[in-house]
Amino acid sequence: MAQILVVEDEESLLQTLRYNLARAGHDVRLSSNGVQALEMIRGNPPELVVLDLMLPGLDGLELCRAVRADTLNPAVSHVPILMLTARDEEIDKVVGLEVGADDYLTKPFSMHELLARVKAQLRRAEMGNSSVRSAPPVLSSGDLSIDVGAHRVLRDGSLLQMKRREFDLLVYLMRHAGQLQTREALLRNVWGYEYVGDTRTVDVHVRWLRGKIESDPAAPTRIQTVRGIGYVFTE
Repeated sequence: MAQILVVEDEESLLQTLRYNLARAGHDVRLSSNGVQALEMIRGNPPELVVLDLMLPGLDGLELCRAVRADTLNPAVSHVPILMLTARDEEIDKVVGLEVGADDYLTKPFSMHELLARVKAQLRRAEMGNSSVRSAPPVLSSGDLSIDVGAHRVLRDGSLLQMKRREFDLLVYLMRHAGQLQTREALLRNVWGYEYVGDTRTVDVHVRWLRGKIESDPAAPTRIQTVRGIGYVFTE
């Protein structure tokens, strides 16, 4: 059982989500506006936030950005966020991911799909905790080093600012250096999806990572593309 905060201003959907998540065995808390939700997250961080994009007071993007910015409290800044929206524009998905959402579900959706995404995010969070406990304390490649436990990435001695999913992806690629990773495998092992999700999510995060760790992101030497298949990290 996980503690889940559902943030949704449409009352009928809010109650439907509460019913189905509680039926699945979760402890569900509810909020219908962004300001209250932020206070709830900071006061008692849940294990997952199901967050509507369009909210009164503080919308989903602003709320997500505020949560991720709370770096002094990792329990807050690292909480998994599943974002809900009635829009299906690619730019909305990219913006949602850019401010720190872990997954993106477009309305209307089935409860079966929502529960599968929730399960995937909770499993991914647990896998991430296990990975930190079992990973070598420091990973390194040339001028790049990662202190896994401290969640710090250094390049040539300078601290790089990393979103949580960027960090997870880089750790996974470095731990499997030289091994070809398909986009589907990365979704499964980094995002925690049990099914084939939107592989464009992987491409977006790889592009962001290249901008931070490559000398020339347009001609990457560390994270290389294997056309039509996926990526490989080269030491």
